[in-house]
Amino acid sequence: MSISPTVVVCGPASWNQLVLLDHLPEPVPHMQFARRSWQTLGGTSAGKALHLADLGISVRLCSPLGADDDGGLVRGALAKAGVTFEAIASERTERHVNLMTDDGDRVSIYVSVPSTPAEDDLEAAAALVAAADLAVIDLSELGVLLLERDEVRQTPLWVDLHDYGGSSSFHEPFLRAANAVFMNDDRTGDPWELMSSCLERGPYLAVCTRGAEGALALEADGTKHEIAAVPADVVDTNGAGDAFMAGFLAATLHGASVGDALNAAAAQSRLALESQHLHPVLGLASAGKA
Repeated sequence: MSISPTVVVCGPASWNQLVLLDHLPEPVPHMQFARRSWQTLGGTSAGKALHLADLGISVRLCSPLGADDDGGLVRGALAKAGVTFEAIASERTERHVNLMTDDGDRVSIYVSVPSTPAEDDLEAAAALVAAADLAVIDLSELGVLLLERDEVRQTPLWVDLHDYGGSSSFHEPFLRAANAVFMNDDRTGDPWELMSSCLERGPYLAVCTRGAEGALALEADGTKHEIAAVPADVVDTNGAGDAFMAGFLAATLHGASVGDALNAAAAQSRLALESQHLHPVLGLASAGKA
C-alpha cells in the first residue's frame, strides 16, 4: 500500500467580507449600493489547502492567526472543512474587504495584517516544511522568513507568483527558491516570454493562467502546453487560481503528465468559480450540512 505524499502550505489565511458591486468605485466622493455581501474564509494558502484536502492529499496549512473573533472564525471554517491547521501566533488575524464585480474586477482592502512571527513559531513551521514531501510557500512575510532557512530549501517548493510581471524585488527570492511557479497574465502581454524568464532563474516548470482564455505551461526543456478554459457559471472569481494550482499539484503527485495536470487544474478551478466561497464545502459547512 503506497503512502500518500505530504504537502505543507505556508502563508495567509484570513477572514474576509466580500462586496459585489455593479462597478468598482471611482476615486471621487459618492454613494454606491452593494448588490450583495457576505463573509467567508479567505487567504491564498487557505484556498490551496482546502482544494488539496478535497483531492485526497495529506496537507497541513501553516498560517498566522490571532486570538480574536476573526481567528476563531478562520479556525472554525478550516475545522469544518477537514483541513489540518497549524496556527502561528499573531497579534491579529488577517482580514480583507474585497470589492468585486461580475466581470472579475477586484479591489482588496487589507483591514488588518498579521504581526511578525516569533522565532519559535518560525522554527516549528520550518520543521514542518523540512519533513514534508513538498511545500507551497506563498507570498507573505512568513514566506520570506521561511525561505531564509536552509532546511526549508531542502524540500521541493512550489510558489504562486500571482500577478507577477517579470521584475519585483519582493518576488525574486520566492522565484529563485521554487521548483515550479504559477502566475496569471494580468501584468504581461507575452506570457510565454514571462514564463521563459522565470525558468531562467531555476524552476523546471512555469504555469500561467489566463482566465477565460485558459492556461499555459512551459517546461525547462522548452516543451509548451496550452488548454482552453473549462466553461463555468461564475459566481465569484476569488480563489480560482488557488484551486487551479491545487488541482495541478494533486494531479502531479498522482503521476499525471503536465498536459493532464493542466486539465485537472482547470476542472478544479471550476469548483471555486461556481461557489461564493473558496471551496463549496464552506457553504455546506455554514448551512450545517458538512
